[in-house]
Amino acid sequence: MFSRPNGQGVSFAVTLAATLVVGSDALASTINQNTSWTINRSGATSTYRVVAYGDSIYAGYNGSLFSVAKRAAPLVEGEYLAKDFNANIEVVRRTKSGAKADDIYNNKIVAERSYMQTSNTRVVTFEMCGNDYLQARSAFSSQTGTCSYSGLDTALANCTTYTERAMQAINQYATSAKAKIVMNIYYPGYDADNVQTSCTDPSTGTRINKRAKFLPYLAKSNWRTCNLAEKYGFKCADAFAEMMAADYDSNGDGQIDREAIRYRSGETEAAYVARITSTFASTLRDANTHFVSSSASYDYIQSDNTHPTYYGSTMGTGSGSGAPDFSDSVIVNGQNAQWNKWGHERVGWILSTLDPATP
Repeated sequence: MFSRPNGQGVSFAVTLAATLVVGSDALASTINQNTSWTINRSGATSTYRVVAYGDSIYAGYNGSLFSVAKRAAPLVEGEYLAKDFNANIEVVRRTKSGAKADDIYNNKIVAERSYMQTSNTRVVTFEMCGNDYLQARSAFSSQTGTCSYSGLDTALANCTTYTERAMQAINQYATSAKAKIVMNIYYPGYDADNVQTSCTDPSTGTRINKRAKFLPYLAKSNWRTCNLAEKYGFKCADAFAEMMAADYDSNGDGQIDREAIRYRSGETEAAYVARITSTFASTLRDANTHFVSSSASYDYIQSDNTHPTYYGSTMGTGSGSGAPDFSDSVIVNGQNAQWNKWGHERVGWILSTLDPATP
């Protein structure tokens, strides 16, 4: 039913399999995982396109070179859009698992711009910085002696630079898109990072808490991503808020936890960072245990402690089509029956809330 993209043959797979290492920190090498799936609605006469550029998150990576989660976030979004448009939706994922932001920008968004240049493209979405931080964290975690923060600083600088360049390029190429969406990043390994470093801080000479050091970097990155979105006419899907805080008011302050940490237009970077790292830090939770109420939680992260969980089956890294997985009758208030039980379903739903209402 599925075909592999040209050039992705067995000999390439054997060579790559020897170098691709998947762990809790990062993909040590990269692999293109490109898919196209068309959601066919009964009686629909038009077909529109969603194009998603990114790394293993949008790919739907689940540990295999030639198999990905069918219902990764972009396809979940596309299924909601098919219902809203009453049309067929082709979801094109041009992704590279393990790639950093510069690689996604140069070799996906720019080099593969033709996918968003079609006249039927209505949504373009991207995410790109996870591997910059995962690799910087891995390198930092192995340090001994005096800590150097240069790798973390570089990851933040590169994420900021290439996120902006990506928006500029998409604005140039995706002329028929009615919605352009960027997704910020959640914090995989939030609980695992609550340990002391092996190196010592250059100012104090003492070991520091890894999570306390990493969290401000992610907060700065996420503020910059959403702030740049406003500058360039993009919408920002706040995956950090959706994945890292509960769907109820756990601290009794009158705010739903996820809403309390959400990006706010007009807020300064410093104020946002303070809100994430101090004011509401006690409400942050590892996405392995996402509380949808005070008595129910779901696991949003796979066993690799990095990639989102997903509902349903996998698909090959090729193309295919089929009917929606969820009928209209089970989509209530814009949410299917699984919307808050899986990481990819949750992210796909928040993307869908930013979609255009009509073609």
